[in-house]
Amino acid sequence: MNIKKIVWTLLVLILPFLAAEAQVKISYEVSFKEPQAHYAVVKMDLSGLSKTYIDVKMPVWAPGSYLIREFSKSVEGFTASAGKTPLKVEKLKKNTWRIYSGKEKAIKINYSVYAFEVSIRTPFVDASHAFLSPTGIFMYPDDQLALGSTVKIVPFKGWDKVSTGLEPVAGRLFTYTAKNFDILYDSPIEVGNQDVFEFMAAGVKHEVAMYGGGNYNAEQLKADMPKIVEQITAMYGENPNRHYTFIVHNLSKGSGGLEHLNSTVLGVARDSYGTEAGYNGFLGLVAHEYHHLWNVKRLRPVALGPFDYENENYTTDLWIAEGFTSYYKNKFMLRAGYVTPDEFAGALISSVAGILNTPGAKIESAAASSFDAWIKYYRPTENSNNSTISYYSKGEVIGLLLDLEILHATKGSKSLDDVMKAMYLQCKTTGKGYTDAEFKAKAESISGIDLSGFWAKYVNGVTPVEYAKYFGFAGIKVQDENAGNNTPYLGTATKEINGHVVITAVSRDSGAWTDGLNVGDEVISVDGVSAEPALERMSAVLDKKVGDAITFKVKRDFLDKEIKVTLKANPNVKLVPSVDSSITEDQRMVLKSWMGLK
Repeated sequence: MNIKKIVWTLLVLILPFLAAEAQVKISYEVSFKEPQAHYAVVKMDLSGLSKTYIDVKMPVWAPGSYLIREFSKSVEGFTASAGKTPLKVEKLKKNTWRIYSGKEKAIKINYSVYAFEVSIRTPFVDASHAFLSPTGIFMYPDDQLALGSTVKIVPFKGWDKVSTGLEPVAGRLFTYTAKNFDILYDSPIEVGNQDVFEFMAAGVKHEVAMYGGGNYNAEQLKADMPKIVEQITAMYGENPNRHYTFIVHNLSKGSGGLEHLNSTVLGVARDSYGTEAGYNGFLGLVAHEYHHLWNVKRLRPVALGPFDYENENYTTDLWIAEGFTSYYKNKFMLRAGYVTPDEFAGALISSVAGILNTPGAKIESAAASSFDAWIKYYRPTENSNNSTISYYSKGEVIGLLLDLEILHATKGSKSLDDVMKAMYLQCKTTGKGYTDAEFKAKAESISGIDLSGFWAKYVNGVTPVEYAKYFGFAGIKVQDENAGNNTPYLGTATKEINGHVVITAVSRDSGAWTDGLNVGDEVISVDGVSAEPALERMSAVLDKKVGDAITFKVKRDFLDKEIKVTLKANPNVKLVPSVDSSITEDQRMVLKSWMGLK
Protein backbone atom coordinates (compact mmCIF):
# COMPACT_ATOMS: atom_id res chain seq x y z
CA MET A 1 0.00 0.00 0.00
CA ASN A 2 1.48 3.37 -0.97
CA ILE A 3 1.58 6.48 1.20
CA LYS A 4 -1.48 8.11 -0.40
CA LYS A 5 -3.60 5.04 0.24
CA ILE A 6 -2.41 4.85 3.86
CA VAL A 7 -3.34 8.50 4.44
CA TRP A 8 -6.72 8.07 2.76
CA THR A 9 -7.49 4.98 4.83
CA LEU A 10 -6.60 6.82 8.05
CA LEU A 11 -8.82 9.75 7.07
CA VAL A 12 -11.74 7.42 6.37
CA LEU A 13 -11.32 5.92 9.84
CA ILE A 14 -10.79 9.21 11.70
CA LEU A 15 -13.28 11.58 10.03
CA PRO A 16 -16.46 9.92 11.38
CA PHE A 17 -15.01 10.15 14.89
CA LEU A 18 -14.10 13.83 14.42
CA ALA A 19 -17.54 14.57 13.02
CA ALA A 20 -19.19 12.89 15.98
CA GLU A 21 -17.06 14.90 18.40
CA ALA A 22 -17.82 18.12 16.53
CA GLN A 23 -21.55 17.54 17.03
CA VAL A 24 -21.34 17.61 20.83
CA LYS A 25 -23.55 20.37 22.16
CA ILE A 26 -23.69 21.81 25.66
CA SER A 27 -26.35 23.86 27.39
CA TYR A 28 -26.78 24.95 30.99
CA GLU A 29 -29.66 26.17 33.07
CA VAL A 30 -29.01 27.86 36.40
CA SER A 31 -31.83 28.42 38.86
CA PHE A 32 -32.20 29.32 42.54
CA LYS A 33 -34.74 27.22 44.40
CA GLU A 34 -33.31 28.07 47.82
CA PRO A 35 -31.29 31.28 47.50
CA GLN A 36 -31.67 32.02 51.22
CA ALA A 37 -29.68 28.81 51.81
CA HIS A 38 -27.08 29.92 49.26
CA TYR A 39 -27.55 27.33 46.53
CA ALA A 40 -27.38 27.58 42.76
CA VAL A 41 -28.96 24.64 40.92
CA VAL A 42 -27.29 23.66 37.66
CA LYS A 43 -28.65 21.55 34.84
CA MET A 44 -26.15 20.60 32.15
CA ASP A 45 -27.35 18.98 28.91
CA LEU A 46 -24.89 17.18 26.64
CA SER A 47 -25.84 15.81 23.22
CA GLY A 48 -24.01 14.36 20.25
CA LEU A 49 -22.01 11.93 22.39
CA SER A 50 -20.06 9.14 20.69
CA LYS A 51 -18.23 7.28 23.47
CA THR A 52 -19.60 4.97 26.17
CA TYR A 53 -18.60 7.38 28.92
CA ILE A 54 -17.78 11.04 29.39
CA ASP A 55 -15.72 12.81 32.05
CA VAL A 56 -16.81 16.24 33.26
CA LYS A 57 -14.61 18.51 35.34
CA MET A 58 -14.89 21.53 37.59
CA PRO A 59 -12.08 24.13 37.36
CA VAL A 60 -9.86 24.46 40.42
CA TRP A 61 -9.03 28.18 40.02
CA ALA A 62 -10.26 31.40 38.44
CA PRO A 63 -8.04 33.22 35.89
CA GLY A 64 -6.78 36.50 37.27
CA SER A 65 -6.68 35.12 40.81
CA TYR A 66 -3.63 32.89 41.11
CA LEU A 67 -4.65 30.43 43.81
CA ILE A 68 -5.99 26.88 43.68
CA ARG A 69 -9.45 27.36 45.19
CA GLU A 70 -10.89 23.85 44.74
CA PHE A 71 -14.34 24.89 43.50
CA SER A 72 -15.49 21.26 43.44
CA LYS A 73 -15.62 21.32 47.26
CA SER A 74 -18.93 23.18 46.96
CA VAL A 75 -20.62 20.73 44.57
CA GLU A 76 -23.47 18.60 45.92
CA GLY A 77 -25.95 16.06 44.57
CA PHE A 78 -24.21 15.23 41.30
CA THR A 79 -26.42 12.91 39.19
CA ALA A 80 -26.76 12.03 35.51
CA SER A 81 -29.55 10.51 33.46
CA ALA A 82 -30.63 9.65 29.94
CA GLY A 83 -34.27 10.62 29.73
CA LYS A 84 -35.73 9.12 32.91
CA THR A 85 -33.02 6.48 33.23
CA PRO A 86 -30.34 7.15 35.87
CA LEU A 87 -26.77 6.66 34.69
CA LYS A 88 -23.85 5.29 36.67
CA VAL A 89 -21.54 8.03 37.94
CA GLU A 90 -18.07 7.49 39.35
CA LYS A 91 -15.95 10.24 40.88
CA LEU A 92 -12.40 9.79 39.61
CA LYS A 93 -10.66 12.57 41.52
CA LYS A 94 -11.37 15.79 43.39
CA ASN A 95 -12.85 17.65 40.41
CA THR A 96 -13.73 14.90 37.90
CA TRP A 97 -16.90 12.84 37.50
CA ARG A 98 -17.17 9.98 34.96
CA ILE A 99 -20.63 9.30 33.54
CA TYR A 100 -21.18 5.90 31.93
CA SER A 101 -23.52 6.86 29.12
CA GLY A 102 -23.37 3.61 27.12
CA LYS A 103 -24.92 4.11 23.72
CA GLU A 104 -26.85 7.21 24.77
CA LYS A 105 -26.28 10.24 22.54
CA ALA A 106 -27.75 12.76 24.97
CA ILE A 107 -27.55 12.98 28.76
CA LYS A 108 -28.59 15.36 31.53
CA ILE A 109 -26.40 16.27 34.48
CA ASN A 110 -27.72 17.85 37.65
CA TYR A 111 -25.83 19.29 40.60
CA SER A 112 -26.01 22.10 43.13
CA VAL A 113 -23.32 24.57 44.18
CA TYR A 114 -23.17 26.00 47.67
CA ALA A 115 -22.20 29.66 47.20
CA PHE A 116 -21.65 31.76 50.31
CA GLU A 117 -18.18 33.32 50.07
CA VAL A 118 -18.16 37.10 49.70
CA SER A 119 -15.52 37.66 47.05
CA ILE A 120 -15.09 38.99 43.54
CA ARG A 121 -13.58 35.59 42.67
CA THR A 122 -16.16 33.13 43.97
CA PRO A 123 -19.91 32.52 43.54
CA PHE A 124 -22.31 33.99 46.07
CA VAL A 125 -26.06 33.47 46.44
CA ASP A 126 -28.48 34.83 49.02
CA ALA A 127 -32.06 36.05 49.15
CA SER A 128 -31.13 39.39 47.60
CA HIS A 129 -29.07 38.38 44.56
CA ALA A 130 -26.83 35.81 42.91
CA PHE A 131 -23.31 36.36 41.68
CA LEU A 132 -22.13 33.58 39.39
CA SER A 133 -18.36 33.41 39.07
CA PRO A 134 -18.33 30.90 36.19
CA THR A 135 -15.34 28.75 37.15
CA GLY A 136 -17.14 27.95 40.40
CA ILE A 137 -20.43 27.10 38.67
CA PHE A 138 -19.96 25.44 35.28
CA MET A 139 -18.32 22.08 34.58
CA TYR A 140 -16.74 21.20 31.24
CA PRO A 141 -16.29 17.94 29.27
CA ASP A 142 -12.71 16.70 29.50
CA ASP A 143 -10.47 17.86 26.64
CA GLN A 144 -13.30 19.83 25.01
CA LEU A 145 -12.65 23.38 26.13
CA ALA A 146 -13.09 24.60 22.56
CA LEU A 147 -16.80 23.69 22.57
CA GLY A 148 -19.44 26.39 22.56
CA SER A 149 -22.35 26.47 24.98
CA THR A 150 -25.55 28.24 25.89
CA VAL A 151 -26.50 29.40 29.38
CA LYS A 152 -30.05 30.05 30.52
CA ILE A 153 -30.55 31.91 33.79
CA VAL A 154 -33.81 31.40 35.67
CA PRO A 155 -33.98 34.28 38.19
CA PHE A 156 -35.59 33.63 41.54
CA LYS A 157 -39.08 35.07 42.00
CA GLY A 158 -38.89 38.84 42.38
CA TRP A 159 -35.57 39.10 40.55
CA ASP A 160 -35.83 40.68 37.12
CA LYS A 161 -32.32 41.51 35.86
CA VAL A 162 -29.27 39.68 34.55
CA SER A 163 -25.98 41.50 33.85
CA THR A 164 -23.12 39.78 32.02
CA GLY A 165 -20.63 40.21 29.23
CA LEU A 166 -21.91 37.07 27.50
CA GLU A 167 -23.64 37.44 24.15
CA PRO A 168 -27.46 37.19 24.41
CA VAL A 169 -29.37 34.67 22.30
CA ALA A 170 -31.92 36.52 20.19
CA GLY A 171 -35.51 35.91 21.20
CA ARG A 172 -34.67 33.94 24.35
CA LEU A 173 -34.97 35.75 27.67
CA PHE A 174 -31.93 35.58 29.95
CA THR A 175 -30.20 33.13 27.62
CA TYR A 176 -26.62 33.62 26.48
CA THR A 177 -23.99 31.96 24.35
CA ALA A 178 -20.22 31.47 24.58
CA LYS A 179 -18.01 30.31 21.69
CA ASN A 180 -15.76 28.31 24.01
CA PHE A 181 -15.06 27.71 27.68
CA ASP A 182 -12.36 30.38 27.90
CA ILE A 183 -15.09 32.91 27.09
CA LEU A 184 -17.68 31.29 29.36
CA TYR A 185 -15.24 31.18 32.27
CA ASP A 186 -14.31 34.81 31.65
CA SER A 187 -17.89 36.10 31.85
CA PRO A 188 -19.31 36.59 35.37
CA ILE A 189 -23.07 36.89 35.77
CA GLU A 190 -25.02 39.08 38.19
CA VAL A 191 -28.68 38.13 38.84
CA GLY A 192 -31.17 40.10 40.92
CA ASN A 193 -32.53 43.63 41.07
CA GLN A 194 -29.31 45.54 40.60
CA ASP A 195 -29.36 49.21 39.63
CA VAL A 196 -28.29 49.34 35.96
CA PHE A 197 -27.18 52.37 33.96
CA GLU A 198 -25.25 52.79 30.72
CA PHE A 199 -22.83 55.11 28.98
CA MET A 200 -21.01 55.25 25.67
CA ALA A 201 -17.24 55.70 25.51
CA ALA A 202 -14.66 54.98 22.80
CA GLY A 203 -17.54 53.85 20.58
CA VAL A 204 -18.40 51.07 23.03
CA LYS A 205 -21.60 50.59 25.03
CA HIS A 206 -20.85 50.18 28.75
CA GLU A 207 -23.30 48.79 31.30
CA VAL A 208 -22.82 49.38 35.02
CA ALA A 209 -24.66 47.00 37.36
CA MET A 210 -24.69 48.27 40.96
CA TYR A 211 -25.63 45.80 43.70
CA GLY A 212 -25.93 46.72 47.38
CA GLY A 213 -26.94 50.37 47.22
CA GLY A 214 -24.51 53.06 48.23
CA ASN A 215 -24.04 56.81 48.11
CA TYR A 216 -22.94 56.90 44.48
CA ASN A 217 -24.34 59.38 41.99
CA ALA A 218 -25.12 57.53 38.75
CA GLU A 219 -25.17 60.72 36.67
CA GLN A 220 -21.75 61.73 37.95
CA LEU A 221 -20.36 58.27 37.24
CA LYS A 222 -21.82 58.36 33.73
CA ALA A 223 -19.82 61.55 33.16
CA ASP A 224 -16.58 60.50 34.85
CA MET A 225 -16.10 56.81 34.00
CA PRO A 226 -16.00 57.52 30.24
CA LYS A 227 -12.98 59.77 30.73
CA ILE A 228 -11.02 56.83 32.11
CA VAL A 229 -12.15 54.61 29.23
CA GLU A 230 -11.18 57.20 26.64
CA GLN A 231 -7.70 57.73 28.09
CA ILE A 232 -6.85 54.03 28.12
CA THR A 233 -8.26 53.48 24.64
CA ALA A 234 -6.26 56.44 23.32
CA MET A 235 -3.00 54.88 24.53
CA TYR A 236 -3.58 51.65 22.62
CA GLY A 237 -5.29 53.19 19.61
CA GLU A 238 -8.32 50.90 19.66
CA ASN A 239 -10.88 49.36 21.98
CA PRO A 240 -11.21 45.58 21.59
CA ASN A 241 -14.88 45.29 22.65
CA ARG A 242 -18.33 45.94 21.25
CA HIS A 243 -19.82 46.08 24.74
CA TYR A 244 -18.51 46.02 28.30
CA THR A 245 -20.08 45.29 31.69
CA PHE A 246 -19.08 46.60 35.13
CA ILE A 247 -20.51 44.47 37.96
CA VAL A 248 -20.09 46.46 41.17
CA HIS A 249 -20.72 44.92 44.58
CA ASN A 250 -21.28 47.71 47.10
CA LEU A 251 -20.86 46.16 50.54
CA SER A 252 -20.25 47.44 54.07
CA LYS A 253 -16.55 47.09 53.35
CA GLY A 254 -14.59 45.93 50.40
CA SER A 255 -12.05 46.78 47.77
CA GLY A 256 -10.56 45.10 44.75
CA GLY A 257 -11.48 43.91 41.33
CA LEU A 258 -11.12 40.99 38.96
CA GLU A 259 -10.62 41.49 35.25
CA HIS A 260 -12.47 39.65 32.50
CA LEU A 261 -12.47 39.65 28.71
CA ASN A 262 -15.21 42.25 28.33
CA SER A 263 -16.29 42.85 31.91
CA THR A 264 -15.04 43.26 35.46
CA VAL A 265 -16.26 42.67 38.99
CA LEU A 266 -15.49 45.40 41.53
CA GLY A 267 -15.79 45.29 45.30
CA VAL A 268 -16.43 48.71 46.87
CA ALA A 269 -17.44 50.04 50.29
CA ARG A 270 -20.96 51.30 49.66
CA ASP A 271 -20.50 54.59 51.52
CA SER A 272 -17.11 55.43 50.04
CA TYR A 273 -18.34 57.51 47.08
CA GLY A 274 -19.10 60.56 49.21
CA THR A 275 -15.53 61.71 49.81
CA GLU A 276 -12.93 62.82 47.30
CA ALA A 277 -10.55 60.10 48.41
CA GLY A 278 -13.24 57.43 48.24
CA TYR A 279 -14.58 58.57 44.88
CA ASN A 280 -11.12 58.79 43.34
CA GLY A 281 -10.38 55.39 44.84
CA PHE A 282 -13.33 53.99 42.88
CA LEU A 283 -12.23 55.69 39.66
CA GLY A 284 -8.71 54.36 40.21
CA LEU A 285 -10.12 50.86 40.58
CA VAL A 286 -12.06 51.36 37.34
CA ALA A 287 -8.84 52.48 35.64
CA HIS A 288 -6.91 49.45 36.91
CA GLU A 289 -9.47 46.83 35.92
CA TYR A 290 -10.40 48.44 32.61
CA HIS A 291 -6.73 48.58 31.61
CA HIS A 292 -6.70 44.79 31.98
CA LEU A 293 -8.73 44.66 28.75
CA TRP A 294 -5.33 45.10 27.14
CA ASN A 295 -2.71 44.30 29.78
CA VAL A 296 -3.45 40.66 30.81
CA LYS A 297 -6.45 39.77 28.67
CA ARG A 298 -4.78 40.47 25.31
CA LEU A 299 -1.29 41.78 26.02
CA ARG A 300 -0.49 38.77 28.18
CA PRO A 301 2.32 36.54 29.41
CA VAL A 302 2.55 33.40 27.29
CA ALA A 303 1.44 31.16 30.20
CA LEU A 304 -1.86 32.99 30.68
CA GLY A 305 -3.93 31.46 27.92
CA PRO A 306 -5.13 29.12 26.67
CA PHE A 307 -5.68 28.11 30.28
CA ASP A 308 -5.20 24.85 32.13
CA TYR A 309 -8.12 24.93 34.57
CA GLU A 310 -6.88 21.96 36.59
CA ASN A 311 -3.39 23.10 37.50
CA GLU A 312 -1.29 26.15 38.28
CA ASN A 313 -0.39 28.29 35.24
CA TYR A 314 3.07 29.59 36.10
CA THR A 315 4.57 32.85 34.86
CA THR A 316 7.38 35.11 36.06
CA ASP A 317 5.66 38.16 34.57
CA LEU A 318 2.83 39.12 36.92
CA TRP A 319 4.94 42.16 37.80
CA ILE A 320 4.09 43.36 34.28
CA ALA A 321 0.54 42.04 34.17
CA GLU A 322 -0.54 43.44 37.53
CA GLY A 323 2.28 45.78 38.59
CA PHE A 324 2.31 47.83 35.39
CA THR A 325 -1.48 48.01 35.55
CA SER A 326 -1.15 49.51 39.03
CA TYR A 327 1.40 52.00 37.73
CA TYR A 328 -0.81 53.05 34.84
CA LYS A 329 -3.76 53.54 37.15
CA ASN A 330 -1.88 56.60 38.40
CA LYS A 331 -1.10 57.79 34.87
CA PHE A 332 -4.66 57.42 33.64
CA MET A 333 -6.03 59.22 36.69
CA LEU A 334 -3.58 62.06 35.95
CA ARG A 335 -4.44 62.16 32.25
CA ALA A 336 -8.18 62.16 32.99
CA GLY A 337 -7.71 65.08 35.38
CA TYR A 338 -8.65 63.35 38.64
CA VAL A 339 -5.26 63.84 40.31
CA THR A 340 -2.75 66.68 40.03
CA PRO A 341 0.87 66.25 38.89
CA ASP A 342 1.99 66.72 42.50
CA GLU A 343 -0.44 64.04 43.70
CA PHE A 344 0.70 61.74 40.89
CA ALA A 345 4.38 62.09 41.81
CA GLY A 346 3.61 61.88 45.52
CA ALA A 347 1.71 58.62 45.17
CA LEU A 348 4.57 57.03 43.26
CA ILE A 349 7.17 58.28 45.73
CA SER A 350 5.09 56.66 48.48
CA SER A 351 5.07 53.43 46.49
CA VAL A 352 8.86 53.52 46.23
CA ALA A 353 9.13 54.10 49.99
CA GLY A 354 6.77 51.19 50.57
CA ILE A 355 9.10 48.85 48.68
CA LEU A 356 12.20 50.15 50.46
CA ASN A 357 10.47 49.70 53.82
CA THR A 358 9.44 46.11 53.16
CA PRO A 359 12.09 43.69 54.43
CA GLY A 360 10.91 41.03 51.99
CA ALA A 361 12.02 43.25 49.08
CA LYS A 362 15.59 42.28 49.99
CA ILE A 363 14.70 38.58 49.85
CA GLU A 364 12.33 38.00 46.92
CA SER A 365 12.58 39.37 43.37
CA ALA A 366 9.66 40.56 41.26
CA ALA A 367 10.03 37.53 38.96
CA ALA A 368 10.09 35.12 41.90
CA SER A 369 7.10 36.84 43.48
CA SER A 370 5.19 36.35 40.22
CA PHE A 371 6.09 32.68 39.92
CA ASP A 372 5.23 31.93 43.54
CA ALA A 373 1.92 33.79 43.55
CA TRP A 374 0.17 30.41 43.75
CA ILE A 375 1.65 29.58 47.14
CA LYS A 376 2.49 32.95 48.68
CA TYR A 377 0.54 36.04 47.58
CA TYR A 378 -2.93 34.75 48.44
CA ARG A 379 -1.70 32.86 51.51
CA PRO A 380 0.10 35.47 53.60
CA THR A 381 1.49 34.60 57.01
CA GLU A 382 2.78 36.67 59.90
CA ASN A 383 6.22 36.48 58.26
CA SER A 384 5.25 37.40 54.70
CA ASN A 385 6.40 41.00 55.05
CA ASN A 386 9.87 39.70 55.93
CA SER A 387 10.19 37.14 53.17
CA THR A 388 8.11 38.23 50.18
CA ILE A 389 7.23 41.23 48.05
CA SER A 390 3.98 41.87 46.20
CA TYR A 391 4.26 41.69 42.42
CA TYR A 392 1.65 44.47 42.40
CA SER A 393 3.71 46.93 44.42
CA LYS A 394 7.16 45.93 43.11
CA GLY A 395 5.81 45.84 39.56
CA GLU A 396 4.30 49.30 39.98
CA VAL A 397 7.71 50.64 40.96
CA ILE A 398 9.46 48.79 38.12
CA GLY A 399 6.93 50.35 35.73
CA LEU A 400 7.80 53.78 37.08
CA LEU A 401 11.55 53.18 36.78
CA LEU A 402 11.33 51.70 33.28
CA ASP A 403 9.11 54.53 32.09
CA LEU A 404 11.60 57.12 33.35
CA GLU A 405 14.52 55.10 31.95
CA ILE A 406 13.00 55.11 28.46
CA LEU A 407 11.98 58.76 28.66
CA HIS A 408 15.52 59.69 29.74
CA ALA A 409 17.16 57.61 27.01
CA THR A 410 14.97 59.12 24.28
CA LYS A 411 14.83 62.66 25.69
CA GLY A 412 11.10 62.39 26.19
CA SER A 413 10.24 61.16 22.68
CA LYS A 414 9.38 57.59 23.74
CA SER A 415 7.98 56.07 26.90
CA LEU A 416 6.63 52.87 28.40
CA ASP A 417 3.39 53.71 26.56
CA ASP A 418 5.13 52.85 23.29
CA VAL A 419 6.34 49.53 24.65
CA MET A 420 2.89 48.56 25.90
CA LYS A 421 1.19 49.44 22.63
CA ALA A 422 3.84 47.62 20.56
CA MET A 423 3.54 44.50 22.72
CA TYR A 424 -0.26 44.61 22.48
CA LEU A 425 -0.01 44.71 18.68
CA GLN A 426 2.55 41.89 18.74
CA CYS A 427 0.26 39.67 20.81
CA LYS A 428 -2.68 40.58 18.57
CA THR A 429 -0.71 39.71 15.42
CA THR A 430 0.83 36.46 16.67
CA GLY A 431 -2.22 35.31 18.60
CA LYS A 432 -0.08 34.31 21.57
CA GLY A 433 1.39 35.81 24.70
CA TYR A 434 4.87 37.20 25.23
CA THR A 435 7.89 35.85 27.06
CA ASP A 436 9.92 37.91 29.49
CA ALA A 437 12.73 37.99 26.94
CA GLU A 438 10.39 39.33 24.24
CA PHE A 439 9.12 42.10 26.50
CA LYS A 440 12.67 43.09 27.41
CA ALA A 441 13.72 43.05 23.74
CA LYS A 442 10.83 45.34 22.78
CA ALA A 443 11.70 47.78 25.56
CA GLU A 444 15.33 47.79 24.37
CA SER A 445 14.28 48.33 20.76
CA ILE A 446 12.11 51.32 21.63
CA SER A 447 14.50 52.87 24.14
CA GLY A 448 17.64 52.17 22.13
CA ILE A 449 19.55 51.02 25.21
CA ASP A 450 20.63 47.71 26.76
CA LEU A 451 18.34 46.90 29.69
CA SER A 452 20.17 43.79 30.90
CA GLY A 453 21.46 45.61 33.97
CA PHE A 454 18.00 47.01 34.73
CA TRP A 455 16.46 43.52 34.50
CA ALA A 456 19.21 42.03 36.66
CA LYS A 457 18.70 44.66 39.37
CA TYR A 458 14.96 45.14 39.52
CA VAL A 459 13.24 42.19 37.82
CA ASN A 460 15.41 39.21 38.74
CA GLY A 461 17.33 40.82 41.59
CA VAL A 462 16.66 42.62 44.85
CA THR A 463 18.71 45.79 44.40
CA PRO A 464 17.24 48.69 46.44
CA VAL A 465 15.48 51.27 44.26
CA GLU A 466 17.78 54.08 43.13
CA TYR A 467 15.05 56.66 43.63
CA ALA A 468 17.27 59.76 43.50
CA LYS A 469 18.62 58.72 40.10
CA TYR A 470 15.28 57.95 38.47
CA PHE A 471 13.26 60.87 39.78
CA GLY A 472 16.27 63.00 38.93
CA PHE A 473 15.70 62.13 35.26
CA ALA A 474 12.56 64.28 35.55
CA GLY A 475 14.20 67.05 37.58
CA ILE A 476 12.62 65.95 40.86
CA LYS A 477 14.79 65.77 43.96
CA VAL A 478 13.81 63.03 46.40
CA GLN A 479 15.54 62.83 49.77
CA ASP A 480 15.24 60.54 52.76
CA GLU A 481 14.38 62.64 55.82
CA ASN A 482 15.28 59.72 58.08
CA ALA A 483 18.84 59.50 56.77
CA GLY A 484 21.34 59.92 59.59
CA ASN A 485 18.70 60.36 62.29
CA ASN A 486 19.69 57.20 64.18
CA THR A 487 16.16 56.89 65.57
CA PRO A 488 15.55 53.89 67.89
CA TYR A 489 13.33 51.17 66.48
CA LEU A 490 11.75 48.16 68.15
CA GLY A 491 10.36 46.43 65.04
CA THR A 492 6.96 45.13 66.12
CA ALA A 493 3.33 45.54 65.15
CA THR A 494 0.71 44.98 67.84
CA LYS A 495 -3.01 44.68 68.23
CA GLU A 496 -5.31 44.92 71.22
CA ILE A 497 -7.27 41.68 71.53
CA ASN A 498 -9.82 41.42 74.35
CA GLY A 499 -7.89 44.01 76.35
CA HIS A 500 -4.51 42.33 75.81
CA VAL A 501 -1.61 43.74 73.77
CA VAL A 502 -0.55 41.04 71.33
CA ILE A 503 2.36 41.12 68.88
CA THR A 504 1.13 40.51 65.32
CA ALA A 505 4.36 41.04 63.34
CA VAL A 506 8.11 41.26 63.93
CA SER A 507 10.33 42.94 61.32
CA ARG A 508 13.40 41.14 60.04
CA ASP A 509 16.72 42.19 61.65
CA SER A 510 15.04 44.54 64.16
CA GLY A 511 15.87 44.37 67.86
CA ALA A 512 12.64 42.44 68.48
CA TRP A 513 13.62 39.96 65.75
CA THR A 514 17.19 39.51 66.98
CA ASP A 515 16.37 39.18 70.67
CA GLY A 516 13.36 36.93 70.29
CA LEU A 517 10.01 38.66 70.68
CA ASN A 518 7.50 36.48 68.84
CA VAL A 519 4.25 36.94 66.99
CA GLY A 520 1.53 35.85 69.38
CA ASP A 521 3.32 37.08 72.49
CA GLU A 522 1.05 38.95 74.88
CA VAL A 523 3.05 41.93 76.15
CA ILE A 524 2.45 42.54 79.86
CA SER A 525 4.92 45.35 80.54
CA VAL A 526 7.81 47.34 79.08
CA ASP A 527 10.51 48.23 81.61
CA GLY A 528 7.91 47.80 84.34
CA VAL A 529 5.28 50.00 82.63
CA SER A 530 2.02 48.33 81.62
CA ALA A 531 1.92 47.66 77.90
CA GLU A 532 -0.11 49.97 75.66
CA PRO A 533 -1.64 48.94 72.30
CA ALA A 534 0.69 51.26 70.36
CA LEU A 535 3.80 49.55 71.69
CA GLU A 536 6.27 51.39 69.45
CA ARG A 537 4.97 54.78 70.65
CA MET A 538 5.22 54.11 74.36
CA SER A 539 7.53 56.54 76.15
CA ALA A 540 9.35 53.49 77.51
CA VAL A 541 10.49 52.94 73.91
CA LEU A 542 10.55 56.45 72.45
CA ASP A 543 12.67 57.91 75.23
CA LYS A 544 15.44 55.39 74.66
CA LYS A 545 18.46 55.58 72.37
CA VAL A 546 19.84 53.18 69.83
CA GLY A 547 21.76 50.55 71.75
CA ASP A 548 19.64 50.81 74.92
CA ALA A 549 18.14 47.57 76.27
CA ILE A 550 14.47 47.28 77.26
CA THR A 551 12.96 44.54 79.39
CA PHE A 552 9.71 43.02 78.14
CA LYS A 553 7.50 40.82 80.24
CA VAL A 554 5.39 38.64 77.97
CA LYS A 555 3.06 35.70 78.24
CA ARG A 556 3.76 32.97 75.66
CA ASP A 557 1.65 29.82 75.55
CA PHE A 558 0.33 30.81 79.01
CA LEU A 559 3.87 30.93 80.44
CA ASP A 560 5.52 34.12 81.71
CA LYS A 561 8.79 35.15 80.09
CA GLU A 562 11.19 38.06 80.46
CA ILE A 563 13.01 39.16 77.31
CA LYS A 564 15.60 41.92 76.96
CA VAL A 565 15.63 43.71 73.62
CA THR A 566 18.43 46.00 72.45
CA LEU A 567 17.06 48.77 70.23
CA LYS A 568 18.52 49.22 66.76
CA ALA A 569 18.32 52.18 64.39
CA ASN A 570 15.18 52.64 62.33
CA PRO A 571 15.95 51.29 58.83
CA ASN A 572 12.87 52.79 57.17
CA VAL A 573 13.01 55.68 54.73
CA LYS A 574 10.81 58.78 54.64
CA LEU A 575 11.00 60.15 51.12
CA VAL A 576 10.27 63.81 50.49
CA PRO A 577 10.30 65.40 47.01
CA SER A 578 11.31 68.88 45.93
CA VAL A 579 11.78 70.61 42.59
CA ASP A 580 15.37 70.81 41.37
CA SER A 581 16.02 74.54 40.89
CA SER A 582 18.75 73.75 38.38
CA ILE A 583 16.57 71.55 36.16
CA THR A 584 18.05 71.04 32.68
CA GLU A 585 16.22 71.20 29.40
CA ASP A 586 16.53 67.40 29.00
CA GLN A 587 15.02 66.89 32.45
CA ARG A 588 12.22 69.31 31.64
CA MET A 589 11.41 67.35 28.45
CA VAL A 590 11.26 64.10 30.43
CA LEU A 591 9.03 65.70 33.07
CA LYS A 592 6.63 67.17 30.50
CA SER A 593 6.35 63.91 28.59
CA TRP A 594 5.99 61.80 31.74
CA MET A 595 3.20 63.92 33.19
CA GLY A 596 1.64 65.09 29.93
CA LEU A 597 2.37 68.72 30.72
CA LYS A 598 2.22 71.45 28.09
